[in-house]
Amino acid sequence: MLTITLVGFESLAVATILPSIERELGDLHLYGWVFSAYFLGSLPGIVIAGRLTDRFGPVRPFAMGLALFSIGLVMGGLAPSMPALVLARVVQGIGSGAIPAVVYASIGRSYTEAVRPRMFAILSSAWVLPSLIGPVLSGTIADQWSWRWVFLGLLPLVALSGLLTLRSLRSLGRPSTHDIGPIAIWAAVQVTFGAGLVLSGLSAGSSPLIALSLVAGGVLIGIRPLQSLVPPGTLRARPGLPATILSRAVLTYSFFAADAYVPLSVTSIHGTSATTAGLALTASGLLWAIGSWIQERKVTTWGPRTLVRAGFALILLGITLVSIVLNPSAPLSLVVVGWGVAGLGMGLAYAPISLLVLEQAEPGREGSASSSMQLADVLGVALGAGSGGALIALGDALQWT
Repeated sequence: MLTITLVGFESLAVATILPSIERELGDLHLYGWVFSAYFLGSLPGIVIAGRLTDRFGPVRPFAMGLALFSIGLVMGGLAPSMPALVLARVVQGIGSGAIPAVVYASIGRSYTEAVRPRMFAILSSAWVLPSLIGPVLSGTIADQWSWRWVFLGLLPLVALSGLLTLRSLRSLGRPSTHDIGPIAIWAAVQVTFGAGLVLSGLSAGSSPLIALSLVAGGVLIGIRPLQSLVPPGTLRARPGLPATILSRAVLTYSFFAADAYVPLSVTSIHGTSATTAGLALTASGLLWAIGSWIQERKVTTWGPRTLVRAGFALILLGITLVSIVLNPSAPLSLVVVGWGVAGLGMGLAYAPISLLVLEQAEPGREGSASSSMQLADVLGVALGAGSGGALIALGDALQWT
């Protein structure tokens, strides 16, 4: 739980301080890549960790993920340029991708279906502290000292959480007979490369021919390997586990396509500080935790599907409210309210989808099902952030104001 808290803090912190980073390092056209690189890096980490957990238990993949995450923090804190920061985010992503895959698989393997909703609520509560203090604290650090300390300052806490978590994980690992195989690993690499080409195409707004070629090439390279990493029928929304996995991708795309750019819109359009911009992310994260608390108590009476529908509706409402703030004359408080509503929607929908995935997974295949779910998460976030980044790059190239 402590490790998830630190990963959550880092995620919220980067979204808050990125406008400050861009002012120092420049390269606005790479703004979206700071997010997308992180989640693209998560793809191989998720797939490999999920299958290693099925094969060897959770200790090895967790330790490997934590080590890579720490290396990425050092690289990020010392980054001399925006491309170097993007590379650091790739390394961070590989490491952080392993952590939730191990955690979800451990929950599926160690707890009964009756207890899992409570465990997911507890897991979501790990985001409460980062939501309350993460954006404001990281914004204050960036305003008063340097954004670099947001990365470097996490290292001692990551080391402590690793020692504590590894002790508890040793009692959970039960290797199975499933083989991770080089095919799954190579498929993850192909999906990562294909998604990277798609995102590059989305960012190549100045040349439509190049953009279309990159997107088409990325789809051709990545689509078949992706089908081998998710349950058959996922891209066609086949009822059962495939449709559940696809709904997770749509959920994360919808939310994070806007979430990555809320601080930028507040600071650039309304001229506020990073600390003030962090309030919107604080509201979102806090209400996400409240939504998770509600779903844990209502999932048996309302059912997970009702909660998921309500969550999608609230996210749509939140995005609508936040879009109004793009008008400089709109009240700034609207972004806090709107993004808080969207966070509540994520809290209601996110954990029930996780619950459905584990319920529908075959016994002994919880790790693979969890990695498929995390894969959907990552692709949704990366493509969402990439789409938003493409719009920003296009606006910058055309000198929109």
